Amino acid sequence: MTYTKTKLTTIIQDYVNLCEKYGTIEQNLFTEYGVKRGLRDINGQGVLTGITNISRVESSKIVDGKTVPCRGELYYRGYNITDLVEGFRRNGRFGFEEVAYLLLFGELPDGEKLTEFEELMATCRKLPKNFVRDVIMKAPTEDIMNSLTRSVLTLASYDKDLTDTSIENVIKQSIRLISIFPMLSVYGYHAYNHYIKGKSFYIHRPLPELSASENFLRMLRPDKKYTALEARVLDIALVLHMEHGGGNNSTFTTRVVTSSGSDTYSTVAAALSSLKGPRHGGANIMVVKMFADIKKNVKNITDETEVKEYLRKILNKQAFNKQGLIYGMGHAVYSISDPRAEIFKKFVEQLAKEKHREKDFALYSMIERLAPEVIAEERHIYKGVSANVDFYSGLVYSMLDIPEELYTPMFAIARIVGWSAHRLEELINADKIMRPAYISVCDYNKYKDLSER
Repeated sequence: MTYTKTKLTTIIQDYVNLCEKYGTIEQNLFTEYGVKRGLRDINGQGVLTGITNISRVESSKIVDGKTVPCRGELYYRGYNITDLVEGFRRNGRFGFEEVAYLLLFGELPDGEKLTEFEELMATCRKLPKNFVRDVIMKAPTEDIMNSLTRSVLTLASYDKDLTDTSIENVIKQSIRLISIFPMLSVYGYHAYNHYIKGKSFYIHRPLPELSASENFLRMLRPDKKYTALEARVLDIALVLHMEHGGGNNSTFTTRVVTSSGSDTYSTVAAALSSLKGPRHGGANIMVVKMFADIKKNVKNITDETEVKEYLRKILNKQAFNKQGLIYGMGHAVYSISDPRAEIFKKFVEQLAKEKHREKDFALYSMIERLAPEVIAEERHIYKGVSANVDFYSGLVYSMLDIPEELYTPMFAIARIVGWSAHRLEELINADKIMRPAYISVCDYNKYKDLSER
């Protein structure tokens, strides 16, 4: 039978009504049964679901028996992220490969081990024959995260050791995926840019002697050119996004799927699907769009009073996308400060000077200062609010001429390192599948024959 468009719309609306009727749960039941919605208690604290030795987030300290907010700290394998960035930056090294080694294997490599790991990653920066043509170019899409996920799942077909979940094999698979994520993302964008947007098409191969950030910029740009500062700022961005304590949606997804015994490609695909959700990985895009809206609607962006009042309108759902959010401000864990944002800001300022974007940086700095004031005035909040890492990453990517379609994939290019480390830790330590408890509140019904319904 063929349905008319009107008939189909009516049928689907009936289905919607049924879903809403039987899918809606009374909100008071969550409190009555003590359900931790979103794995958070009533104060917003995360419900303890695991233990990790990979990274640590600190946002409060115990003083005289009371929990007191403090400046945020982030540790990778016990090393303060500030010290790690300063260490490789001071010595003129790129940090992505070095910090990836640390997160995966638990210790900082010496010179010989680092060179060996860099060479191994360079060897892994290749795709199966005709993969770009047969997979990436065959179904171009604006949603590069979907393209990336499809590519990862298809790569499983080329792996003869697909179902081998031994630590040895998962390490090999993880290093391969970490190495080729930039290629899958950039090539996916070029396919979309050509077949859907009608622009020129070009594929640049990565060079073995270049770092992950250098190769990304080389593959992305038509002329393959980039400055040393551009590559180093992008490298720092990748390091800062690599891992975050384990208590985030995509990393938890990694742990859950790993616990079921699934293969590496399916696990990473699940993590990608989690990250692409706008509540998780899309904040930096919204920051850029919000700033464009502010520059369009505020007559004098150097006037603090004007800017502050427009922020108030955004917060009160009177401006921008009417969601009542000042994007890039606030974090589920940090209150006083996000260490990643503080590190990032120093290098963002340098890049802004090189790109002659000082006015944009000045506006970001102003809003970073004014937004917490507006939020404190308009909202009853239990903790402080500060800029998070997404606040500046969108500005960095725009200054690097990275298209918005690649903003969330940039997050994935970095975070796959953390996912891989957590997958390995889960495989080493866990022997049970994760099975969360749900309380059923459905009514008992007596079966009726079809003729009686």
